[in-house]
Amino acid sequence: MDIVIRPVEPGEHAELGEITAQAYLLDGLLDFGESDAYLGELRNVGKRAAAAEVLVAVENGAVLGGVTFVPGPGPMADTAGPGEAEIRMLAVARAGRGRGAGEALVRACVDRARATGGCVRIVLSTQRTMHSAHRIYERLGFTRTPERDWNPLPELDDITLITYELTL
Repeated sequence: MDIVIRPVEPGEHAELGEITAQAYLLDGLLDFGESDAYLGELRNVGKRAAAAEVLVAVENGAVLGGVTFVPGPGPMADTAGPGEAEIRMLAVARAGRGRGAGEALVRACVDRARATGGCVRIVLSTQRTMHSAHRIYERLGFTRTPERDWNPLPELDDITLITYELTL
């Protein structure tokens, strides 16, 4: 059966939140591990879904992963400016990796950005160590934008996120 990308359902919020949190934890992406404040944000799918569009990748009824599509500037945008959409919190459960779920989620975000009036570009921030995600972005035509790299915790020197964009 094929992977289906669709909006998350309220009954899947906790499951997707845990998939996202575990993906970040198990991949060593949270600087402070279990005590990282960002862990709560990763688990709070309801909050994201209230301010943006949260999509899931589902296969045979099982949620494999998800992503947050932010159609423009607003409470869920980190770097998106006018005319830009943003991809946030892409995560695929370890058991679901290598089957195309991550790429299908990114493609769905690109499709949504193209369908958003006035949107000319889609942007995202990622950690330097997220090499699998970088390969997906580059394969789909995203390019690095080092001039947009930023630090979500300016008081800490070593947490710089790198950025990509795709002109639509």
